[in-house]
Amino acid sequence: MSLHPAFSSISTSAAHSALVLLCSALLLVVPQLASGQFRVRSLTVEHLSNPSAVDVAIPRLSWINEPKDKRVREDRQTAYRIVVSSSLQKLERGDYDLWDSGRVGSDASVLVPYGGRPLRSGEDCYWKVRTWNSRNRRSAWSPTGYWGMGLEASDWKALWITSDQRQAAPLFRKSFEVRRRPLKAKVFATAGGFFELYVNGTRAGDDYLVPNFTNYTTRTGLDKGGIALDPRFAGYRILYLAYDVTPLLHQGRNAVGAILGDGFYRSSSHRVTSFGQPCLLCQLEITYDDGSRDIITTDASWLTRPSAITRNGIYEGEIYDERLETPHWAETACNEQEWQHASLAIPPCGTLTAHTSPTDKITEILQPQSIQRRDSDFLVTFDKEIAGWVRLKDISAPEGQRVEVRYLSESPLGQQLFFKGRGNGPNSTSTYAPRFTWFVFSQVVVSGLTELTSAQIQAEAVNTDVPTCATFHTSNPLINSIYSIWKRSQLDNMHGCIASDCPHRERLPYTGDGQIASSMVMQHFDAAAFYQKWIRDIRDAQNPETGYVPNGAPWQPTCGGGVAWGAAMNIMPWEYYLYYGDRKLLEECYQPMRAQLRHMTTWLTPDSTMHQQMKNFETGDVCYWLNLGDWVPPFAMPADEIVHTFYLWLCAQNTAQAAQVLGDTEGYDSCRALAQQTWRAFHRKFYDAESASYGDYGPNILALYMGVPQERRAAVIQTLRREIMEEHNGHINTGFVTSRFFFETLSDCGLHEVAAAAMLKTDYPSYGHWLAQGATVTWEQWDGQNSHNHPMFGGGLTWFARHLAGVKLTEPGYRHFEVSPIPTQAIDSVYYDVDTPLGLLSSHVICHDGKLRQLEVTVPVGSTATIYLPSDTLQLHQGTHHFSLPDN
Repeated sequence: MSLHPAFSSISTSAAHSALVLLCSALLLVVPQLASGQFRVRSLTVEHLSNPSAVDVAIPRLSWINEPKDKRVREDRQTAYRIVVSSSLQKLERGDYDLWDSGRVGSDASVLVPYGGRPLRSGEDCYWKVRTWNSRNRRSAWSPTGYWGMGLEASDWKALWITSDQRQAAPLFRKSFEVRRRPLKAKVFATAGGFFELYVNGTRAGDDYLVPNFTNYTTRTGLDKGGIALDPRFAGYRILYLAYDVTPLLHQGRNAVGAILGDGFYRSSSHRVTSFGQPCLLCQLEITYDDGSRDIITTDASWLTRPSAITRNGIYEGEIYDERLETPHWAETACNEQEWQHASLAIPPCGTLTAHTSPTDKITEILQPQSIQRRDSDFLVTFDKEIAGWVRLKDISAPEGQRVEVRYLSESPLGQQLFFKGRGNGPNSTSTYAPRFTWFVFSQVVVSGLTELTSAQIQAEAVNTDVPTCATFHTSNPLINSIYSIWKRSQLDNMHGCIASDCPHRERLPYTGDGQIASSMVMQHFDAAAFYQKWIRDIRDAQNPETGYVPNGAPWQPTCGGGVAWGAAMNIMPWEYYLYYGDRKLLEECYQPMRAQLRHMTTWLTPDSTMHQQMKNFETGDVCYWLNLGDWVPPFAMPADEIVHTFYLWLCAQNTAQAAQVLGDTEGYDSCRALAQQTWRAFHRKFYDAESASYGDYGPNILALYMGVPQERRAAVIQTLRREIMEEHNGHINTGFVTSRFFFETLSDCGLHEVAAAAMLKTDYPSYGHWLAQGATVTWEQWDGQNSHNHPMFGGGLTWFARHLAGVKLTEPGYRHFEVSPIPTQAIDSVYYDVDTPLGLLSSHVICHDGKLRQLEVTVPVGSTATIYLPSDTLQLHQGTHHFSLPDN
């Protein structure tokens, strides 16, 4: 990414001089410099708030400084003090037995390494921080943060267990004695499949569909089929969670129980290859006030029996028969007479790894918009499409009554069936929602009930709990609606801490869709922990011999794609570094980035372009679904070789930049040379001088993004303008891969109004065309074919923040950014803010008649900004800065 030529060309003092010189043409409203203190907020450890299990030896701590007085400008952190204790009580009384950093002169507030005594397996860590500002004023202590250490491999005593019978969702339980009131109790648990854990009848945690999806263990059959691959992968892992269950235990007899679901571990669907029989691993550690411990672990002494869930699956739906419910199954009062002993399972080979990634949760509850009674059922409508389920509440029906919830979806997957049980008596009511799958819907049909009120049904959106960290809105309702439907679609497709292509039909972790949307996601969601996990999945999926990265990660053998899919290995880690400033992740990904690049160079043509022609591992025939270029364009596809060559250049560029950051001179020289060679080959082979074009349907966009030789640049821009405005009547003309660069490239080439016109179209092909047909999420194809819930075309919406709001990241972790909004006739105001790793950044743009009239920019503590105004360039530090420009 090249910087604006004016960047860093004006010093702070020069900027203040510029303010004086501009007074006749530019009205500045500048708050008075005020003294004050910081308020320290948003403590995180390894990008997570209060993680229950962290398995890195030296966790990294982060916080955000906010001026208590909003009028403060040009302030910065000059020092910090971190204190860490092994209990909350010790922290509160000032016994910092794990670490007291003392006052450290530093402006660091992001990913600061823990520096205390070595941390023990399973240890609790409570911490807080205070900081000093540029006027040596000390903040109050931050709110208390927490992290728990995971278990070292040698400390795992539990054994994997399973049920001998092929049960749909088996129950497991264990009774045990607690000698006296515990000081603390923590359970470490995971499953092959999904699990829910209960202690004395109370559920531990509020997570759903856990553990997160990974490459759990080896599988057979991946080397056969339509997209057969060499089945060697760099890594296997299974994630474990930790729950504090101290309040759930008491002296005397106690019970722990778990229920398993199939998840992605076992499935009958042709879309996935199963890993094996669902299995459970659980270790409960109880510590007493004298320091002694008891450990309860899964082994063959645990008991098992079928649950009331008679069918479940990611693709199969869920059937629950309340008549089969086992009373008190996770309590001491349970009658164990019909239970059998569990069997020891063949353990997954994946490395047990702490679950330092967000889990799926119920993130939104929707009440019915309408309930229509029909002849034999009820049609229930909600106001938007979500991924999740409906919960039936206080349902009254005869024992054995079949109650069905049918989700009205373009790709219906399985059933939600409920059979009413007797409960506590003939007049008892029941409440039920699925546990181990999700559905996609805005309407459901409920049959089997004589009455259904709005108090008895609600929709629950379920997705990976990735919080929104940004606000974006404009004066244009269409732009706002486009943004809204993309966000909903993106959330619907986040499950198991991966992003899928669609949440209903395939539900698969396509790497191409992921890398295209990743920058947009990072602009608008707090996705650091999400991508830290998924990028590791991509590394695990890489072939350790060839460097090839498949079209999906974790790999499933129906993921079709091509070069832009494997390129995720070189794109997502670099984007992650830019947004979050996390050098460690870049270090972990650097060799895999180079390995993927080496794979790409095996497909160089004699012209030094790239044209991948991978073969099916089983048949030896070239496989179409391994070699795509772009995908789902509105008119026609560009040549695969052009797209492949562009991505070779982009991957080489990113890897060269990573090498430079990491100080690998040889790697930088090698990757930079490859990028330059590919750039020359691209422009030499694909440019047609007679038409001044690289081709319709995207190649001109890709060429201009790469940088066209100066002598032909103006002609190519003119060709592109004619191509869009005349040949395609102002519409977007690219598939989803090239659409990532479409709007930004137009604006960067002086065609901002062309970009705006294409964004604001309401006929085919356009986002507005989807909205005109009632879309509440983004679709897979411009013409509405196939999936109607696909977030991949959201990749091009980075134009909103970067060009409408003008916020462009220029140094990793928002240490520096520029604000250079480009006004457009169709939009009078734009507002964008984002809670960066350093704090709140905002840009508020007011325009009139296509000209900038007002600009308000907030720069967070620890960051600086370069502001480009029509008449000058200014360098700004922390604070909120207001600019008003005269009409002329």
